[in-house]
Amino acid sequence: MKTMYGRQFATMVGMVLLSFLMLGASFATLSYQYTIREKKDTLERNAKYIAQFTSNSLSSGGSGVWQTKDFQSYLGSVALVSDSHVMVATPEGIIVYATSGGSQLHDLQYAPLPSALVEQISFSSYVGMTNLGGLYPEVRYLVGLPITTNDYLQGLVLVSCSASNISGVWRDLSAILLVTALAVILIAAIISSVTSMRQSQPIKEVAAAARQFGLGQLDVRVDVGSRRDEVGELAEAFNAMAESLSTSEQRRSEFIANVSHELKTPMTSIAGFADGILDGTIPPEQERHYLQIISSETRRLSRLVRSMLDLSRLQSDERAAQQQFDICETLVRALVTLESKVNAKDLEVDAQIPQDEPVPVWGDQDAITQVCYNLLDNAIKFSKPGGVLGLGVTVKGAKATVTISNQGETIPRSEQQMIFDRFHKTDHSRSADRDGVGLGLYIVKTILNSHKETITCTSEDGLTKFAFTLTRA
Repeated sequence: MKTMYGRQFATMVGMVLLSFLMLGASFATLSYQYTIREKKDTLERNAKYIAQFTSNSLSSGGSGVWQTKDFQSYLGSVALVSDSHVMVATPEGIIVYATSGGSQLHDLQYAPLPSALVEQISFSSYVGMTNLGGLYPEVRYLVGLPITTNDYLQGLVLVSCSASNISGVWRDLSAILLVTALAVILIAAIISSVTSMRQSQPIKEVAAAARQFGLGQLDVRVDVGSRRDEVGELAEAFNAMAESLSTSEQRRSEFIANVSHELKTPMTSIAGFADGILDGTIPPEQERHYLQIISSETRRLSRLVRSMLDLSRLQSDERAAQQQFDICETLVRALVTLESKVNAKDLEVDAQIPQDEPVPVWGDQDAITQVCYNLLDNAIKFSKPGGVLGLGVTVKGAKATVTISNQGETIPRSEQQMIFDRFHKTDHSRSADRDGVGLGLYIVKTILNSHKETITCTSEDGLTKFAFTLTRA
Protein backbone atom coordinates (compact mmCIF):
# COMPACT_ATOMS: atom_id res chain seq x y z
CA MET A 1 0.00 0.00 0.00
CA LYS A 2 1.37 3.39 -0.97
CA THR A 3 1.33 5.64 2.07
CA MET A 4 1.15 9.42 2.14
CA TYR A 5 4.55 9.43 3.84
CA GLY A 6 6.11 7.35 1.03
CA ARG A 7 4.53 9.43 -1.75
CA GLN A 8 5.57 12.74 -0.23
CA PHE A 9 9.08 11.49 0.50
CA ALA A 10 9.50 10.16 -3.05
CA THR A 11 8.07 13.38 -4.50
CA MET A 12 10.42 15.57 -2.50
CA VAL A 13 13.52 13.53 -3.32
CA GLY A 14 12.49 13.25 -6.97
CA MET A 15 11.99 17.01 -7.29
CA VAL A 16 15.34 17.75 -5.66
CA LEU A 17 17.10 15.18 -7.84
CA LEU A 18 15.45 16.46 -11.02
CA SER A 19 16.28 20.05 -10.11
CA PHE A 20 19.92 19.19 -9.57
CA LEU A 21 20.11 17.16 -12.76
CA MET A 22 18.75 20.10 -14.76
CA LEU A 23 20.91 22.59 -12.87
CA GLY A 24 23.95 20.32 -13.16
CA ALA A 25 23.49 19.81 -16.90
CA SER A 26 23.11 23.54 -17.45
CA PHE A 27 26.09 24.35 -15.23
CA ALA A 28 28.28 21.69 -16.83
CA THR A 29 27.44 22.91 -20.33
CA LEU A 30 28.06 26.54 -19.46
CA SER A 31 31.30 25.76 -17.60
CA TYR A 32 32.59 23.59 -20.45
CA GLN A 33 31.79 26.27 -23.00
CA TYR A 34 33.39 28.92 -20.79
CA THR A 35 36.55 26.80 -20.38
CA ILE A 36 36.79 26.18 -24.12
CA ARG A 37 36.25 29.87 -24.89
CA GLU A 38 38.82 30.94 -22.30
CA LYS A 39 41.39 28.44 -23.64
CA LYS A 40 40.66 29.49 -27.21
CA ASP A 41 41.18 33.15 -26.40
CA THR A 42 44.45 32.37 -24.62
CA LEU A 43 45.78 30.25 -27.50
CA GLU A 44 44.72 32.80 -30.11
CA ARG A 45 46.35 35.62 -28.17
CA ASN A 46 49.60 33.68 -27.78
CA ALA A 47 49.52 32.69 -31.45
CA LYS A 48 49.13 36.33 -32.48
CA TYR A 49 52.07 37.37 -30.29
CA ILE A 50 54.26 34.63 -31.74
CA ALA A 51 53.18 35.43 -35.32
CA GLN A 52 53.94 39.12 -34.82
CA PHE A 53 57.27 38.39 -33.13
CA THR A 54 58.25 35.92 -35.84
CA SER A 55 57.25 38.38 -38.60
CA ASN A 56 59.40 41.07 -37.04
CA SER A 57 62.31 38.65 -36.57
CA LEU A 58 62.11 37.51 -40.20
CA SER A 59 62.12 41.11 -41.40
CA SER A 60 65.31 41.86 -39.54
CA GLY A 61 67.15 38.53 -39.49
CA GLY A 62 66.02 36.50 -42.47
CA SER A 63 64.98 32.86 -42.56
CA GLY A 64 67.77 31.79 -40.23
CA VAL A 65 65.94 33.27 -37.30
CA TRP A 66 64.38 29.84 -36.60
CA GLN A 67 67.66 28.62 -35.19
CA THR A 68 68.56 31.61 -33.01
CA LYS A 69 68.55 31.07 -29.25
CA ASP A 70 66.58 34.25 -28.60
CA PHE A 71 63.77 33.10 -30.86
CA GLN A 72 63.70 29.61 -29.40
CA SER A 73 63.85 31.00 -25.85
CA TYR A 74 60.88 33.26 -26.55
CA LEU A 75 58.81 30.38 -27.94
CA GLY A 76 59.78 28.21 -24.98
CA SER A 77 58.72 30.89 -22.51
CA VAL A 78 55.33 31.31 -24.18
CA ALA A 79 54.80 27.54 -24.27
CA LEU A 80 55.82 27.14 -20.62
CA VAL A 81 53.61 29.96 -19.35
CA SER A 82 50.53 28.80 -21.30
CA ASP A 83 51.18 25.05 -20.73
CA SER A 84 51.00 24.40 -24.46
CA HIS A 85 52.99 23.26 -27.49
CA VAL A 86 54.29 25.95 -29.85
CA MET A 87 55.25 25.07 -33.41
CA VAL A 88 56.59 27.16 -36.30
CA ALA A 89 56.36 25.79 -39.88
CA THR A 90 57.36 26.91 -43.34
CA PRO A 91 54.71 28.09 -45.81
CA GLU A 92 54.76 24.55 -47.24
CA GLY A 93 53.85 23.07 -43.86
CA ILE A 94 57.20 21.67 -42.69
CA ILE A 95 57.70 22.11 -38.94
CA VAL A 96 61.02 23.83 -38.36
CA TYR A 97 60.76 24.23 -34.61
CA ALA A 98 58.49 22.77 -31.89
CA THR A 99 58.69 23.19 -28.11
CA SER A 100 56.67 22.39 -25.01
CA GLY A 101 58.41 25.00 -22.93
CA GLY A 102 60.48 22.57 -20.95
CA SER A 103 62.13 20.92 -23.95
CA GLN A 104 62.23 20.83 -27.70
CA LEU A 105 59.84 18.39 -29.41
CA HIS A 106 62.26 16.50 -31.64
CA ASP A 107 59.58 14.04 -32.81
CA LEU A 108 57.81 16.92 -34.56
CA GLN A 109 60.96 18.46 -36.02
CA TYR A 110 60.75 18.66 -39.86
CA ALA A 111 57.47 16.71 -39.81
CA PRO A 112 54.96 17.72 -42.52
CA LEU A 113 51.58 19.11 -41.54
CA PRO A 114 48.35 17.89 -43.20
CA SER A 115 47.89 19.73 -46.48
CA ALA A 116 44.27 20.66 -45.73
CA LEU A 117 45.33 22.23 -42.46
CA VAL A 118 48.19 24.12 -44.15
CA GLU A 119 45.85 25.45 -46.81
CA GLN A 120 43.28 26.63 -44.28
CA ILE A 121 45.85 28.38 -42.08
CA SER A 122 47.51 30.00 -45.11
CA PHE A 123 44.29 31.68 -46.22
CA SER A 124 42.82 32.59 -42.80
CA SER A 125 43.30 30.65 -39.55
CA TYR A 126 42.36 27.40 -37.84
CA VAL A 127 40.70 26.71 -34.50
CA GLY A 128 39.66 23.20 -33.56
CA MET A 129 40.44 19.71 -32.30
CA THR A 130 43.02 17.66 -34.26
CA ASN A 131 45.90 15.18 -33.92
CA LEU A 132 47.76 16.72 -36.91
CA GLY A 133 47.25 13.70 -39.11
CA GLY A 134 48.77 11.31 -36.56
CA LEU A 135 51.65 13.49 -35.38
CA TYR A 136 50.02 13.55 -31.95
CA PRO A 137 48.93 10.31 -30.28
CA GLU A 138 45.81 12.07 -28.91
CA VAL A 139 43.51 14.82 -30.10
CA ARG A 140 44.57 18.29 -29.00
CA TYR A 141 42.95 21.71 -29.12
CA LEU A 142 44.89 23.75 -31.71
CA VAL A 143 45.00 27.33 -33.01
CA GLY A 144 46.89 28.09 -36.24
CA LEU A 145 47.72 31.50 -37.75
CA PRO A 146 49.74 32.59 -40.78
CA ILE A 147 53.02 34.56 -40.46
CA THR A 148 53.02 37.38 -43.00
CA THR A 149 55.40 40.17 -43.90
CA ASN A 150 54.17 42.87 -46.27
CA ASP A 151 51.23 40.61 -47.20
CA TYR A 152 53.65 37.84 -48.08
CA LEU A 153 53.29 34.45 -46.38
CA GLN A 154 56.47 33.71 -44.41
CA GLY A 155 55.34 30.68 -42.41
CA LEU A 156 52.80 29.21 -40.01
CA VAL A 157 52.54 29.28 -36.21
CA LEU A 158 50.57 26.62 -34.31
CA VAL A 159 49.77 26.61 -30.58
CA SER A 160 48.04 23.57 -29.06
CA CYS A 161 47.06 22.30 -25.66
CA SER A 162 45.94 18.91 -24.43
CA ALA A 163 42.21 18.29 -24.47
CA SER A 164 42.61 16.57 -21.10
CA ASN A 165 43.43 19.95 -19.56
CA ILE A 166 40.04 21.27 -20.64
CA SER A 167 38.14 18.14 -19.68
CA GLY A 168 40.04 18.05 -16.36
CA VAL A 169 38.64 21.43 -15.37
CA TRP A 170 35.18 20.27 -16.40
CA ARG A 171 35.57 17.05 -14.40
CA ASP A 172 36.64 18.99 -11.31
CA LEU A 173 33.62 21.27 -11.57
CA SER A 174 31.35 18.28 -12.14
CA ALA A 175 32.78 16.51 -9.10
CA ILE A 176 32.12 19.57 -6.92
CA LEU A 177 28.58 19.79 -8.28
CA LEU A 178 27.99 16.07 -7.69
CA VAL A 179 29.19 16.20 -4.09
CA THR A 180 27.05 19.27 -3.45
CA ALA A 181 24.05 17.58 -5.06
CA LEU A 182 24.46 14.45 -2.94
CA ALA A 183 24.75 16.54 0.23
CA VAL A 184 21.65 18.57 -0.63
CA ILE A 185 19.69 15.43 -1.55
CA LEU A 186 20.68 13.83 1.76
CA ILE A 187 19.63 16.92 3.72
CA ALA A 188 16.39 17.18 1.70
CA ALA A 189 15.68 13.49 2.31
CA ILE A 190 16.11 13.93 6.07
CA ILE A 191 13.95 17.06 6.16
CA SER A 192 11.33 15.46 3.90
CA SER A 193 11.28 12.35 6.05
CA VAL A 194 10.70 14.37 9.22
CA THR A 195 8.07 16.68 7.70
CA SER A 196 6.26 13.84 5.93
CA MET A 197 6.09 11.83 9.13
CA ARG A 198 4.89 14.88 11.05
CA GLN A 199 2.15 15.51 8.49
CA SER A 200 1.05 11.91 8.12
CA GLN A 201 1.03 11.05 11.83
CA PRO A 202 -2.04 13.19 12.70
CA ILE A 203 -3.90 11.69 9.74
CA LYS A 204 -3.11 8.21 11.07
CA GLU A 205 -4.42 9.33 14.46
CA VAL A 206 -7.63 10.60 12.83
CA ALA A 207 -8.04 7.29 10.99
CA ALA A 208 -7.46 5.29 14.19
CA ALA A 209 -9.92 7.49 16.08
CA ALA A 210 -12.49 7.06 13.27
CA ARG A 211 -12.16 3.28 13.51
CA GLN A 212 -12.64 3.41 17.29
CA PHE A 213 -15.58 5.77 16.81
CA GLY A 214 -17.12 3.30 14.38
CA LEU A 215 -16.88 0.59 17.07
CA GLY A 216 -19.01 2.71 19.41
CA GLN A 217 -16.34 4.50 21.45
CA LEU A 218 -18.02 7.91 21.18
CA ASP A 219 -15.67 9.60 23.66
CA VAL A 220 -12.64 9.28 21.33
CA ARG A 221 -11.09 12.61 20.29
CA VAL A 222 -7.98 13.59 18.33
CA ASP A 223 -5.34 15.73 20.05
CA VAL A 224 -4.91 18.73 17.75
CA GLY A 225 -2.12 20.34 19.76
CA SER A 226 -0.82 23.61 18.36
CA ARG A 227 -1.30 22.75 14.69
CA ARG A 228 -3.14 25.40 12.69
CA ASP A 229 -2.66 23.96 9.20
CA GLU A 230 -4.97 21.83 7.03
CA VAL A 231 -4.23 18.70 9.09
CA GLY A 232 -5.13 20.60 12.25
CA GLU A 233 -8.38 21.73 10.62
CA LEU A 234 -9.11 18.09 9.71
CA ALA A 235 -8.56 17.01 13.31
CA GLU A 236 -10.75 19.85 14.59
CA ALA A 237 -13.47 18.95 12.08
CA PHE A 238 -13.31 15.32 13.23
CA ASN A 239 -13.58 16.36 16.87
CA ALA A 240 -16.53 18.61 16.05
CA MET A 241 -18.22 15.77 14.16
CA ALA A 242 -17.54 13.36 17.02
CA GLU A 243 -18.93 15.84 19.53
CA SER A 244 -22.04 16.37 17.40
CA LEU A 245 -22.61 12.63 16.95
CA SER A 246 -22.01 12.02 20.65
CA THR A 247 -24.55 14.72 21.51
CA SER A 248 -27.01 13.27 19.00
CA GLU A 249 -26.56 9.81 20.50
CA GLN A 250 -27.13 11.21 23.98
CA ARG A 251 -30.25 13.00 22.81
CA ARG A 252 -31.48 9.84 21.07
CA SER A 253 -31.03 7.88 24.30
CA GLU A 254 -32.85 10.59 26.25
CA PHE A 255 -35.60 10.66 23.62
CA ILE A 256 -36.12 6.90 23.88
CA ALA A 257 -36.14 7.14 27.68
CA ASN A 258 -38.63 10.01 27.60
CA VAL A 259 -40.89 8.25 25.10
CA SER A 260 -40.78 5.11 27.20
CA HIS A 261 -41.71 7.10 30.30
CA GLU A 262 -44.50 9.02 28.57
CA LEU A 263 -45.95 5.79 27.18
CA LYS A 264 -45.44 3.77 30.33
CA THR A 265 -47.25 6.16 32.71
CA PRO A 266 -50.67 6.29 30.96
CA MET A 267 -50.49 2.65 29.93
CA THR A 268 -49.86 1.62 33.54
CA SER A 269 -52.81 3.70 34.70
CA ILE A 270 -55.07 2.32 31.96
CA ALA A 271 -54.07 -1.29 32.67
CA GLY A 272 -54.33 -0.89 36.46
CA PHE A 273 -57.75 0.76 36.48
CA ALA A 274 -59.10 -1.62 33.82
CA ASP A 275 -57.93 -4.64 35.82
CA GLY A 276 -59.45 -3.11 38.96
CA ILE A 277 -62.83 -2.77 37.27
CA LEU A 278 -62.65 -6.29 35.82
CA ASP A 279 -61.67 -8.07 39.05
CA GLY A 280 -64.05 -6.03 41.22
CA THR A 281 -61.40 -4.23 43.23
CA ILE A 282 -62.95 -0.91 42.24
CA PRO A 283 -66.53 -0.59 43.57
CA PRO A 284 -69.28 -0.23 40.93
CA GLU A 285 -70.19 3.28 42.13
CA GLN A 286 -66.58 4.46 41.33
CA GLU A 287 -66.27 2.72 37.96
CA ARG A 288 -67.44 5.80 36.03
CA HIS A 289 -64.76 7.96 37.67
CA TYR A 290 -61.97 5.56 36.80
CA LEU A 291 -63.34 5.02 33.28
CA GLN A 292 -63.03 8.80 32.78
CA ILE A 293 -59.39 8.56 33.90
CA ILE A 294 -58.83 5.70 31.43
CA SER A 295 -60.43 7.80 28.68
CA SER A 296 -58.27 10.81 29.56
CA GLU A 297 -55.06 8.74 29.55
CA THR A 298 -56.05 7.17 26.24
CA ARG A 299 -56.51 10.60 24.67
CA ARG A 300 -53.14 11.65 26.08
CA LEU A 301 -51.56 8.61 24.44
CA SER A 302 -53.26 9.58 21.20
CA ARG A 303 -51.91 13.15 21.44
CA LEU A 304 -48.42 11.83 22.16
CA VAL A 305 -48.47 9.52 19.13
CA ARG A 306 -49.89 12.28 16.92
CA SER A 307 -47.26 14.77 18.09
CA MET A 308 -44.49 12.25 17.44
CA LEU A 309 -45.85 11.61 13.95
CA ASP A 310 -46.01 15.37 13.28
CA LEU A 311 -42.45 15.73 14.58
CA SER A 312 -41.20 12.90 12.36
CA ARG A 313 -42.87 14.50 9.34
CA LEU A 314 -41.39 17.90 10.10
CA GLN A 315 -37.88 16.49 10.55
CA SER A 316 -38.09 14.56 7.28
CA ASP A 317 -38.97 17.69 5.27
CA GLU A 318 -35.82 19.20 3.79
CA ARG A 319 -37.29 22.66 3.22
CA ALA A 320 -40.49 24.42 4.20
CA ALA A 321 -42.98 25.18 1.45
CA GLN A 322 -42.93 28.88 0.61
CA GLN A 323 -46.13 30.81 0.05
CA GLN A 324 -47.39 34.31 0.79
CA PHE A 325 -49.99 34.83 3.53
CA ASP A 326 -51.12 37.37 6.13
CA ILE A 327 -49.61 36.56 9.53
CA CYS A 328 -52.17 38.77 11.34
CA GLU A 329 -55.09 36.77 9.94
CA THR A 330 -53.33 33.48 10.74
CA LEU A 331 -52.72 34.55 14.35
CA VAL A 332 -56.34 35.66 14.85
CA ARG A 333 -57.69 32.38 13.42
CA ALA A 334 -55.53 30.38 15.85
CA LEU A 335 -56.85 32.53 18.71
CA VAL A 336 -60.48 31.97 17.65
CA THR A 337 -59.87 28.20 17.68
CA LEU A 338 -58.85 28.46 21.33
CA GLU A 339 -61.66 30.84 22.31
CA SER A 340 -63.27 28.31 24.68
CA LYS A 341 -60.04 27.88 26.64
CA VAL A 342 -59.59 31.65 26.85
CA ASN A 343 -63.10 32.07 28.21
CA ALA A 344 -62.66 29.17 30.65
CA LYS A 345 -59.81 31.05 32.36
CA ASP A 346 -61.51 34.44 31.98
CA LEU A 347 -58.45 35.88 30.23
CA GLU A 348 -58.23 39.40 28.83
CA VAL A 349 -56.81 39.47 25.30
CA ASP A 350 -54.50 42.42 24.48
CA ALA A 351 -54.02 42.31 20.71
CA GLN A 352 -51.43 44.74 19.31
CA ILE A 353 -52.03 43.80 15.67
CA PRO A 354 -52.06 46.21 12.69
CA GLN A 355 -55.68 46.84 11.67
CA ASP A 356 -55.28 49.10 8.63
CA GLU A 357 -53.34 46.76 6.36
CA PRO A 358 -52.22 43.11 6.35
CA VAL A 359 -48.65 41.97 7.08
CA PRO A 360 -47.77 39.51 4.28
CA VAL A 361 -44.97 37.04 5.01
CA TRP A 362 -43.33 34.05 3.32
CA GLY A 363 -43.61 30.51 4.68
CA ASP A 364 -45.71 27.38 5.02
CA GLN A 365 -49.06 28.74 6.25
CA ASP A 366 -50.21 25.44 7.78
CA ALA A 367 -46.93 25.04 9.67
CA ILE A 368 -46.95 28.64 10.92
CA THR A 369 -50.60 28.18 11.98
CA GLN A 370 -49.43 25.22 14.10
CA VAL A 371 -46.69 27.42 15.60
CA CYS A 372 -49.25 30.08 16.57
CA TYR A 373 -51.66 27.45 17.94
CA ASN A 374 -48.98 25.72 20.05
CA LEU A 375 -47.69 29.00 21.49
CA LEU A 376 -51.21 30.30 22.24
CA ASP A 377 -52.29 26.98 23.79
CA ASN A 378 -49.13 26.97 25.94
CA ALA A 379 -49.69 30.61 27.00
CA ILE A 380 -53.35 29.95 27.93
CA LYS A 381 -52.46 26.78 29.85
CA PHE A 382 -49.94 28.55 32.10
CA SER A 383 -51.82 31.87 32.48
CA LYS A 384 -53.25 32.71 35.86
CA PRO A 385 -57.06 33.04 35.88
CA GLY A 386 -58.17 36.53 34.92
CA GLY A 387 -54.74 37.40 33.57
CA VAL A 388 -53.79 39.12 30.30
CA LEU A 389 -53.00 37.19 27.12
CA GLY A 390 -50.89 39.40 24.85
CA LEU A 391 -50.61 39.18 21.06
CA GLY A 392 -48.47 41.39 18.86
CA VAL A 393 -47.17 41.76 15.31
CA THR A 394 -44.45 44.32 14.55
CA VAL A 395 -42.56 45.06 11.34
CA LYS A 396 -38.92 46.07 11.12
CA GLY A 397 -36.97 46.01 7.89
CA ALA A 398 -37.33 42.70 6.06
CA LYS A 399 -38.68 40.87 9.12
CA ALA A 400 -42.02 40.64 10.90
CA THR A 401 -41.94 39.71 14.60
CA VAL A 402 -44.82 37.88 16.30
CA THR A 403 -45.04 38.01 20.12
CA ILE A 404 -47.29 35.98 22.44
CA SER A 405 -47.20 36.65 26.17
CA ASN A 406 -49.02 35.58 29.32
CA GLN A 407 -49.12 36.37 33.04
CA GLY A 408 -48.30 33.44 35.29
CA GLU A 409 -45.37 31.76 37.01
CA THR A 410 -41.90 33.05 36.06
CA ILE A 411 -39.78 30.51 34.17
CA PRO A 412 -36.35 30.21 35.84
CA ARG A 413 -33.53 31.65 33.71
CA SER A 414 -31.72 28.28 33.81
CA GLU A 415 -34.70 26.65 32.05
CA GLN A 416 -35.52 29.30 29.46
CA GLN A 417 -33.21 27.71 26.86
CA MET A 418 -34.30 24.17 27.79
CA ILE A 419 -38.03 24.64 27.22
CA PHE A 420 -37.56 23.99 23.49
CA ASP A 421 -36.09 20.52 24.16
CA ARG A 422 -38.10 17.37 23.59
CA PHE A 423 -40.26 16.24 26.55
CA HIS A 424 -39.10 19.14 28.72
CA LYS A 425 -41.69 20.45 31.16
CA THR A 426 -41.20 23.41 33.47
CA ASP A 427 -43.69 21.89 35.88
CA HIS A 428 -41.73 18.84 37.01
CA SER A 429 -44.56 17.64 39.23
CA ARG A 430 -46.78 17.64 36.08
CA SER A 431 -49.71 18.91 38.12
CA ALA A 432 -50.30 21.99 35.98
CA ASP A 433 -49.43 20.26 32.70
CA ARG A 434 -50.86 16.81 33.07
CA ASP A 435 -52.38 16.87 29.59
CA GLY A 436 -49.13 17.98 27.88
CA VAL A 437 -46.59 15.66 26.28
CA GLY A 438 -43.60 18.03 26.22
CA LEU A 439 -43.34 18.24 22.41
CA GLY A 440 -45.29 21.42 21.61
CA LEU A 441 -42.43 23.92 21.89
CA TYR A 442 -39.98 21.49 20.31
CA ILE A 443 -42.30 21.26 17.28
CA VAL A 444 -42.44 25.09 17.21
CA LYS A 445 -38.63 25.28 17.21
CA THR A 446 -38.36 22.61 14.49
CA ILE A 447 -40.85 24.41 12.20
CA LEU A 448 -39.11 27.77 12.59
CA ASN A 449 -35.70 26.19 12.02
CA SER A 450 -36.97 24.78 8.73
CA HIS A 451 -37.99 28.35 7.80
CA LYS A 452 -34.51 29.66 8.80
CA GLU A 453 -36.20 31.81 11.45
CA THR A 454 -35.56 32.35 15.17
CA ILE A 455 -37.60 32.21 18.37
CA THR A 456 -36.76 33.59 21.81
CA CYS A 457 -38.27 33.31 25.28
CA THR A 458 -38.10 35.81 28.15
CA SER A 459 -39.70 35.50 31.56
CA GLU A 460 -39.49 38.15 34.28
CA ASP A 461 -41.77 39.14 37.16
CA GLY A 462 -44.50 36.70 36.12
CA LEU A 463 -44.61 37.91 32.48
CA THR A 464 -43.52 35.28 29.96
CA LYS A 465 -43.08 36.31 26.31
CA PHE A 466 -42.34 34.24 23.20
CA ALA A 467 -41.21 36.08 20.03
CA PHE A 468 -40.48 34.61 16.61
CA THR A 469 -39.57 36.15 13.26
CA LEU A 470 -40.84 35.67 9.71
CA THR A 471 -39.58 37.05 6.41
CA ARG A 472 -41.82 39.73 4.88
CA ALA A 473 -43.20 39.13 1.43
